[in-house]
Amino acid sequence: MAFSLNKVMLIGNLGNDAEHRFTTNNTSVSTFSIATSRGYKGRDGNWINETTWHNVVAYSLGDFYKDALKKGKKLYVEGRISKRDYTDKEGVKRYVTEIISEKLIPLEGRENTGDSSIEKPSYESGVENPNEVDDLPF
Repeated sequence: MAFSLNKVMLIGNLGNDAEHRFTTNNTSVSTFSIATSRGYKGRDGNWINETTWHNVVAYSLGDFYKDALKKGKKLYVEGRISKRDYTDKEGVKRYVTEIISEKLIPLEGRENTGDSSIEKPSYESGVENPNEVDDLPF
C-alpha cells in the first residue's frame, strides 16, 4: 500500500466575516477566506510581499467560532486540500480548491479585553467524512 499525506497548516488573517449555512440534513457549514503572506527579495534587490488567499470550509462549528470568525482576525487552520467542481447558474462548470478544516485556533484575544493570553478553544471537525455531505449550500 502506498503512503500518502494531505495535510495543510496555515496561519493567516480572515479576509471577510465567515458565512454560515446549513445543509438540508441540518449540518452547519461555515466558509471563509484567509490570507497568508511571504516576503522575498526580487531580482532587483527590492523586497516583494506576496499574498495568497485560501478558501476554507468548516463543518459543525460551535457558536464561539461563529462570533470569532470576523474580518482581519488571525487564525490557525489545520486541514486538508480538497478539489471539487460544480455547474453554476449559467451552466458553466467551475473548479474549486478548498481547505477542509479539521482544526481552528483563534490567535487573538477577545476584542473587549485585548488580552492575547486568554485560553482559546480549539475546534476539531465534528464531521467524520465531509465528502458524504452531498447537499452543500454553495
